[in-house]
Amino acid sequence: MKTIPRRIVTGHDADGRSVVLSDAAPPQHHTMHGPAVGADFIEIWNVPQAVPELAALESQEPNERPFRLMPRAGHLLRILDVYPLGAGGSRTVMHRTSTLDYVVVIEGELTLILDDSEVVLRPGDVVVQRGTDHAWENRGEKLARGAFFHIDANFSDELLAKLPQPLQLMR
Repeated sequence: MKTIPRRIVTGHDADGRSVVLSDAAPPQHHTMHGPAVGADFIEIWNVPQAVPELAALESQEPNERPFRLMPRAGHLLRILDVYPLGAGGSRTVMHRTSTLDYVVVIEGELTLILDDSEVVLRPGDVVVQRGTDHAWENRGEKLARGAFFHIDANFSDELLAKLPQPLQLMR
């Protein structure tokens, strides 16, 4: 398993000066990791509000909430280490989420599978995932790491009229 990334959280002291509040790996209290899962979900930060309130300190550690694949509201940043097919990895199920996602490949290769095509992504590539039906697969020989930033979103009425009903969403 790869190392959990270092997370530096900033805030303010009693005088309003900028300070480092924490500098460590973020806590991971969930079971979404290991070859049986096919990937390691590394939770970095999540906020349930669409527009976060910035306070001197957080009222609680964001990772001390129940694990969810997608945020019901607000946004979520996670690092995903996807195992290669030969080391316990597998293609994810085709799925759709009601989120706007930014995915940045950090290392290795990931394949994005859509209804009409497949795209091989390499380090530095960025995907703007807009509620489309999709799957992921690591066809390489080493672990692939990507940063996934999920933002709660709504489908337009025009798009909803075109999508299969009932709309099946991964939550």
